[in-house]
Amino acid sequence: MPKSKVQKQSSPGEFGAKPDRDLGFNEAMPLIEPGKKAPSFALKDQTGKVHKLADYAGRPLILYFYPKDDTPGCTKETCSFQSYLPKFKPSKAAVVGVSILDEKSKAKFANKYDITFPLLADPDHEVAEKYGVWQQKAFMGRKFMGIVRTTYLIGPDGNVQQRWDNVKVDQHADEVLGALS
Repeated sequence: MPKSKVQKQSSPGEFGAKPDRDLGFNEAMPLIEPGKKAPSFALKDQTGKVHKLADYAGRPLILYFYPKDDTPGCTKETCSFQSYLPKFKPSKAAVVGVSILDEKSKAKFANKYDITFPLLADPDHEVAEKYGVWQQKAFMGRKFMGIVRTTYLIGPDGNVQQRWDNVKVDQHADEVLGALS
């Protein structure tokens, strides 16, 4: 897919990016539609272990993208998925979270809240882009690129079964559980 204009950051630290780093104001990749093959990935978790989509073949995968570790909404969503792990067990579904912060941030977040499932670091937002969740956002009049809260339920065959866009964290784990039934 051709890319449109690329904007460079002009001031250090703005939006958490490094100076002169491409902020990724490119044409957004589309979200993956249900029925389509889920894009492959290989990312490290909070312990440094690499996780690939292929590792979850033959079982459902709840792959959720969240903006940032240890923020109120992301913490609530992650802790909710953690508390629902016993409810997901009969379906053999695995839960994996993805955001752009590094492994160190993921480890601190997981340790603080006793998260036992993989939190994957996507610092270059490659996987977020493949799944269409790296999008332009706006806050207080500023535009920037970031992850939009999205969850994919990937079936045992590697195809997307369901997608939740602009997730509201309250009762979201319950919605996902309902889709597994």
